[in-house]
Amino acid sequence: MDERWAIAPEGGGAVLVALRPDGRSAGPVLHEPDLAAAVAARPQVSRWVWRSTSELYPRLLDSGVRVERCYDIENSEGLLLGHEGRLGEPRSAAAAWARLTGRPVPPDPPLRAAVPGEQSSLFEIQEEPVPFEGLLQVYADQLRRHGSAEHPDRMRLLTASESSGMLIAAEMDRAGLPWSASAHRSLLTELLGERFGGTGQPRRLTELADEVSAAFGRRVRPDLPADVLKAFKAAGYQLKSTRRWELETIDHPAVAPLVEYKKLYRIYTANGWSWLQDWVHDGRFRPGFLPGGTVSGRWVTNGGGGLQIPKVIRRAVVADPGWRLVVADASQLEPRILAAISRDPALMEVASSPGDLYQAVSDAAFAGDRAMAKLAVLGAIYGQTSGDGLKNLAMLRKRFPAAVQYVDDAARAGEEGRLVRTWLGRTCPPAGAPLDAALLEGPPADEPLTDARHARARGRFTRNFVVQGSAADWALLMLAALRQSLADLKAELVFFQHDEVIVHCPTDEAEVVSRAVQSAGNLAGTLTFGPTPTNFAFTTATVESYADAK
Repeated sequence: MDERWAIAPEGGGAVLVALRPDGRSAGPVLHEPDLAAAVAARPQVSRWVWRSTSELYPRLLDSGVRVERCYDIENSEGLLLGHEGRLGEPRSAAAAWARLTGRPVPPDPPLRAAVPGEQSSLFEIQEEPVPFEGLLQVYADQLRRHGSAEHPDRMRLLTASESSGMLIAAEMDRAGLPWSASAHRSLLTELLGERFGGTGQPRRLTELADEVSAAFGRRVRPDLPADVLKAFKAAGYQLKSTRRWELETIDHPAVAPLVEYKKLYRIYTANGWSWLQDWVHDGRFRPGFLPGGTVSGRWVTNGGGGLQIPKVIRRAVVADPGWRLVVADASQLEPRILAAISRDPALMEVASSPGDLYQAVSDAAFAGDRAMAKLAVLGAIYGQTSGDGLKNLAMLRKRFPAAVQYVDDAARAGEEGRLVRTWLGRTCPPAGAPLDAALLEGPPADEPLTDARHARARGRFTRNFVVQGSAADWALLMLAALRQSLADLKAELVFFQHDEVIVHCPTDEAEVVSRAVQSAGNLAGTLTFGPTPTNFAFTTATVESYADAK
């Protein structure tokens, strides 16, 4: 039985009530003196309805109380607004209640960056209060709006799964990613040399800076792009940027030390000694995970660069003694997602194997040329449809017509200013709204963005959105299924990034965890897309250090 209760904090206690299927109260409103005790005393509740997971769940976890399911009102409000073509409107409970009651709609409180060493909340604490009855009205209205969605059952699954993602994010932040401070310090000394006192840079950066200056015959600051470009211009080289690919197109003795300096300088500033002191505490890194932080549904972190851990720094991510890291990477996820959402029979057949999908595509359509097949598939998804990409796309369309047509239709809808949705109903921004740069290669900054160029840019965006966003839909359900599988183990979910998940577990649980990850992936495929032959394969490694998984 799906028994739901609504709950809100009230001082150190809680106000709560049982709910009917339509979201209305099913009994008297109760006031209890202890929030965690109120939840723990009701194990029969299958889903807790609350304003914000980031407001309540960390408090419950601190008291040793874990819940199976929740419904996050503010998170769901954002998804429903997006589905209605109103993405960007305030999504707080206070805003939703104001819309219901015809009052002025307050703006959302600003996002708060994560505080190093502390778990972070989604919003600042200062928010317009919403009475408990108002919260119930908002929830009932959201249930009604689900029924108006294009695919109501899918939309219900989306809000439920993203609410589950909010629980998982809070649990991952509490567990933390195992991090060896001593290994990190040793690594920094190995790469950068010893630190000088005061504000001086590490020895290796100083040496490289001296090499750059010597190559130019005068003092040049390699950390200042304008200074570097000026020096190259004086040497007869007109560069637009100091990006590596552009630097390596010229023959000058400053290039090699400059490229090395830039690589090490980024490590020094992004993951150096100061970062280690700020972000790693008690052997754990907690960046503040935020599900659905981009319009495509991909997760972000509130601080610490949690989703941009350089490969070399991963040597510091080390399992506890007697434990292991199970690092699982979804293999060629986006093409498999395209097979599932397009229902292309030939591509689903190719994707039914856990093996190399690009090789299978090349055998079917590109005479065994795997590199060409990969370019064609990614070109179809990302909109690389000119030059050789156009020729490859034609070959792909001949063999997998439904798949290519699916992304073509999404691109056309985007160009025409229409909304497109992921499989479960996450909706792209309306025409004229900013686009997610992660899904789009924009036009050069020095070229005007005409209406035609903006239309084409939006078409490339929506072409990718329906695939990448549907992959985010699948990932939420994969994580939820995996979380459920791990419930009776000591294993902990500690990291998630797009198509990769890390579980920290005792060594003797590693094999069980590896099987659970694969089972969760395929179960999520069925729950998200219905029965299809698509195999959502994982490449899994059991390691002591994250760096050993690659």
